[in-house]
Amino acid sequence: MNKIYIKISIVLILFIDHLSAQTVNLGDLSIAPNAQFATLFDFDNKSSGDFLIDGDFITYADFNNDGLVTYSTISNGKSFFVGTQEQLIKGLQIAHFQNIIFDNVSSLVPFHLSTSIEIGNNAAFKNGIIDADSYNGKMIFDENAFHSNASNLSFVDGEVENLGNLEFEFPIGDDVYFRPSYHNKAVNESNIYTTQYLFETAGILYPYTSKEESILSIDEVEYWNVIQDQGSEKIVLSLTLDTRTTPASFFEENADTELAIVRWDDTASKWINEKGVTTDLLTGADYTKMITTQVTGYGLFAIAIVKKKHIVPDHDITVFNAISPNGDGINDSFYIKGIDKYPENRVEIYNRWGVKVYDADSYNESDVMFKGYSDGRDTVNRNAGLPSGTYFYILKYKKGNETISKTGYLYISSDK
Repeated sequence: MNKIYIKISIVLILFIDHLSAQTVNLGDLSIAPNAQFATLFDFDNKSSGDFLIDGDFITYADFNNDGLVTYSTISNGKSFFVGTQEQLIKGLQIAHFQNIIFDNVSSLVPFHLSTSIEIGNNAAFKNGIIDADSYNGKMIFDENAFHSNASNLSFVDGEVENLGNLEFEFPIGDDVYFRPSYHNKAVNESNIYTTQYLFETAGILYPYTSKEESILSIDEVEYWNVIQDQGSEKIVLSLTLDTRTTPASFFEENADTELAIVRWDDTASKWINEKGVTTDLLTGADYTKMITTQVTGYGLFAIAIVKKKHIVPDHDITVFNAISPNGDGINDSFYIKGIDKYPENRVEIYNRWGVKVYDADSYNESDVMFKGYSDGRDTVNRNAGLPSGTYFYILKYKKGNETISKTGYLYISSDK
């Protein structure tokens, strides 16, 4: 066996085994910032191997990690999984990547993920679907980690876990369909969630005939599994509909019905109506509609057609659900007539992706009002004018001994 020893940076024991076409690390391998290391062969980081990626790591073949793969705190290291052959990503230990780029055009599903990999900053989905479902793998996003370019061309077919982000798009799908879900975690950054989309029936353990009376028809060909691994809060969840996977009946309008998110409740042994607000086609999105609601539990979620609830109006409260914050003194704020009578209240507003853009306690008719700016305590882009579009509001107020909850649309027209 011919062994070629290479010094990349600091100290390492690295050799290329030409007989088995492998690049093997047995010691300390470090790629310095602005440096680059590429391998055409399968890369194998043995249990004794410590691999520090602070520069660019490029692999054109399989990747195995039984040791330590990580990066330094000041790193902007990038790991590229590219090439013209399918790539197996495996190992006994979690590989920690600061930035990872998936760009392989050898097939529709060139990446086979049979281990867990953790992203510290960004995962760029360029070309190639990552099959984690068939290989029992998982992709984990650290707090403040994100992703870019997820689409029908590249996403995770399997479980994705998110640690700590207040709001997050799960880059998930099944088969060749990108079907993300969006979660907002309210205020607790310690919450952890794992989510998967499955383009299949939920199975005999979750019979669609066992459901609340308000549920007329459930989408039986697709569902999401949302697990709360850590935490106790109830997220705002957004699910997507797509004409290529969702039955046509779910796009038909009817005056007596509406769409809702439903959840299988293990205690009640039936599907329950979590309600929801639907928004139309998202410009440039790989799906057709989206539905948003605040859930009451976790597990299997699907989209359903439900009876439209004809609410007896509360004449003490009137919600005006359109604002045009252009400074002309007309509809410049989200006006809830009569809310002054109930100072024990809370208003939360979310965009169509389930990201909270505003929240306030003791909302009123004069000074604590939403004026089209993202100025809540837990929002992004504080004090930034929000774009025109449909938003989702949650209003809760105490009336005597009863807490009343209202949800619905809020449309912002921000044209000046």
